Amino acid sequence: FFPVFHPLPKQKAQRYEAVKWVLVFAIGVCTGLVGLFVDFFVRLLTQLKFRVVQSSVEECSEKGCLALSLLELLGFNLTFVFLASLLVLIQPVAAGSGIPEIKCYLNGVKVPGVVRLRTVVCKAMGVLFSVAGGLFVGKEGPMIHSGAVVGAGLPQFQSISLRKIQFNFPYFRSDRDKRDFVSAGAAAGVAAAFGAPIGGTLFSLEEGSSFWNQGLTWKVLFCSMAATFTLNFFRSGIQFGSWGSFQLPGLLNFGEFKCSESDKKCHLWTAVDLGFFILMGIVGGLLGATFNCLNKRLARYRMRNVHPKPKLVRVLESLLVSLTTTVVVFVASMVLGECRQMSSSSHSGNDTLSLQDMSEDINSSIKTFFCPNETYNDMATLFFNPQESAILQLFHQDGTFSPVTLSLFFLLYFLLSCWTYGISVPSGLFVPSLLCGAAFGRLVANLLKSYIGLDHIYSGTFALIGAAAFLGGVVRMTISLTVILIESTNEITYGLPIMITLMVAKWTGDFFNKGIYDIHVNLRGVPLLEWETEVEMDKLRASDIMEPNLTYVYPHTRIQSLVSILRTTVHHAFPVVTENRGNEREFMKGNQLISNNIKFKKSSILTRAGEQRKRSQSMKSYPSSELRNMCDEHIATEEPPEKEDLLQQMLERRYTPYPNLYPDQSPSEEWTMEERFRPLTFHGLILRSQLVTLLDRGVCYSESQSSASQPRLSHAEMSEDYPRYPDIHDLDLTLLNPRMIVDVTPYMNPSPFTVSPNTHVSQVFNLFRTMGLRHLPVVNAVGEIVGIITRHNLTHEFLQARLRQHYQTI
Repeated sequence: FFPVFHPLPKQKAQRYEAVKWVLVFAIGVCTGLVGLFVDFFVRLLTQLKFRVVQSSVEECSEKGCLALSLLELLGFNLTFVFLASLLVLIQPVAAGSGIPEIKCYLNGVKVPGVVRLRTVVCKAMGVLFSVAGGLFVGKEGPMIHSGAVVGAGLPQFQSISLRKIQFNFPYFRSDRDKRDFVSAGAAAGVAAAFGAPIGGTLFSLEEGSSFWNQGLTWKVLFCSMAATFTLNFFRSGIQFGSWGSFQLPGLLNFGEFKCSESDKKCHLWTAVDLGFFILMGIVGGLLGATFNCLNKRLARYRMRNVHPKPKLVRVLESLLVSLTTTVVVFVASMVLGECRQMSSSSHSGNDTLSLQDMSEDINSSIKTFFCPNETYNDMATLFFNPQESAILQLFHQDGTFSPVTLSLFFLLYFLLSCWTYGISVPSGLFVPSLLCGAAFGRLVANLLKSYIGLDHIYSGTFALIGAAAFLGGVVRMTISLTVILIESTNEITYGLPIMITLMVAKWTGDFFNKGIYDIHVNLRGVPLLEWETEVEMDKLRASDIMEPNLTYVYPHTRIQSLVSILRTTVHHAFPVVTENRGNEREFMKGNQLISNNIKFKKSSILTRAGEQRKRSQSMKSYPSSELRNMCDEHIATEEPPEKEDLLQQMLERRYTPYPNLYPDQSPSEEWTMEERFRPLTFHGLILRSQLVTLLDRGVCYSESQSSASQPRLSHAEMSEDYPRYPDIHDLDLTLLNPRMIVDVTPYMNPSPFTVSPNTHVSQVFNLFRTMGLRHLPVVNAVGEIVGIITRHNLTHEFLQARLRQHYQTI
């Protein structure tokens, strides 16, 4: 037998850190495998669809039966989109890109169902059907959501969808740990989508997480690397049969930008081009602002007229968008395209294997519908291909595209992708925005070459800058998007023009409206906190924005009171307070509960903050008829009726010094400070989940006993039900005696962050935002709580309303 040694705290910390690194690696690998699954089946279904439809078009162009080809294409697309819509009906939060939801989650807002296993299954399955169904959506945005779900679920080793499969894994049972893993998963999703691990890390830092620490950076980068190289390893092996060659870093590959050796005048970009890039950034910002404005109006229309109706209406809307998109693609490819001459250089060999593979891939995606030999249909080449192939065509095809074709393609793609984003299918916005912008950039290059005579221009560079300008104008990302595009092009010389273009596009777009993700967050009414407040908000103090109506608990509280409070409020935390009264001796007479609270107050040197005063109202709602004795076997008899009413009398008498104050009445502007704020000494904060757990486990003691007889729960027992604690309405209260007392002091947080009533709003905001708080008590100089600040009190709309009130009082 070997002796059992209990690990020291340092050993525990090292083991905790080692497990975290292992899990971060596992999250990256699993996210890469999700990306591999989506990419493999999208490629399979798309090839199947285009192979059947293209052969049908080639036959019918001679026989004159193109209507049959259109019906075949409609059959494929409508079937795939219908399946994607059905999956969203199963889990509605799987609709869209998921980036707004993940942004809210990392900001500290819990969106129901956003990181569930069912969500990632519906998301991954749905996005492959929506992309294969020909909708103008991308699979890169949903990869971010999928990675975040993997990051949230994997370290928990449990799922609400698989209740029977549970492991006793005691680590990471807190919101902070879970949020860190979600940050790593979101970064891994970006890294897998674009082959950009550094860009993924910066995306999670810039666009996602509100609360960041230094140790998290290295883990997130490691997770992103694991996702990138997992996807790279398997894709290279499956598509090229060369396992371990790492030729395909991400789902979206921009290829290699390189001038032809025969063209001596060609340069990737010159200093002269920077002026055009700045102008393109301005136009891209304007186009992005227009896109966001139109999409916002569409989203509002859907919220008013589509979402309130039966769910089938959402499916019908998705099918209508699919039908319109398919008809537009087919008709535009057959009617609006021009026959363009193929460039001779596209058939010549290249120096490197990757360039040759890319060139072959580009040439294989050229469509010759209705065009004679050695020519191709430029519109069909853009529309009748997967979006990634169309982007490569615009970036690298040496043959020209007609300015009319590019203009029509841009207009149709702009309108249809704007209409599509927001319907009930999983959909990303990165690839449609890149394709739309690439067409705009290629159009600018063609015009400069043809009408101004700038022969040195490399069309691929302008297509890339156009894509960056439009995407930056839509999503308004800067640092992370710059690095993502540089990593995707594998060309560091593009860093300066991409950065300048994105900054100009963001500044131009911000002049008119917010980014597309922020717009959708605002439409949902989510209290998202910005990075900082406006300067004029410092005219407000903490006392101007706090909530003065508090719901509080005493250090020793009856079960009857706790259940009443939990059933009649939705607050997630409650201050633990004692009252400052001069007539304490009167309340001590004949009531052990009051005596215990006063003893705790006198023995405690802590003076901090607490909550609301609708206590007597909530006390009356407790269903005492359904209660029986459970907590202690020693109590066999009920207490005398005169003693039962003592607590209620005391609570009713609490309001007598304040004749204007009633339980159901909020403080009015006419009240004095003495009337508005009760003298309540603050001792700590206790969470709703902790109170429910204490009631569920029967942690209490009787009046005839000391509080030391109350059972004690360990931290592991308190967090055993994380992240889904039982609801107070689901508890079986029939075995609980309402007269029993719960001592909450061992479980409360005795030293939470607090602020003074005179603290500037900017200081309150920075403390709340950087420390990841959910509740911030406001405590005066003598340790009495006067209010509490939550996320709602720091939203832009709430602060604006309070600022208007401030100006009116002045």
